[in-house]
Amino acid sequence: MRVSGQIEFSIVEQTPERVVGQMPVQAGILNPFGIAHAGAVLWFADVCATVLSFGGTTMEPGQSGFPLAINLNAALLGNQKDGTFTATSVFVKHGRQLSVVRTTVTGDNGRLIAEVTTSHVPA
Repeated sequence: MRVSGQIEFSIVEQTPERVVGQMPVQAGILNPFGIAHAGAVLWFADVCATVLSFGGTTMEPGQSGFPLAINLNAALLGNQKDGTFTATSVFVKHGRQLSVVRTTVTGDNGRLIAEVTTSHVPA
């Protein structure tokens, strides 16, 4: 069995307190039943949370201080076959050694898709 996919999204807003991303629901993220794969939704949420945790600087390979996720808790509450997902990441706690981020993923018409909480430490 061969499996392939493609995840693609954009960060559309980034401030020190909030990151917003948008991801089209497209063929590359659909599961065999034709809806978005849970892993794609979680990857989307985790990357938005990581961007928030890292701050406004550019990420480069091997750079110190990368916010390594050490915990991820997710509630998958909905799904859709097409349209766009929007992820909004905000801090629950923003510390020097530990940051906790809540990311809400919504679909078209504001439908709740997932609530994801991640914890990050500098690597």
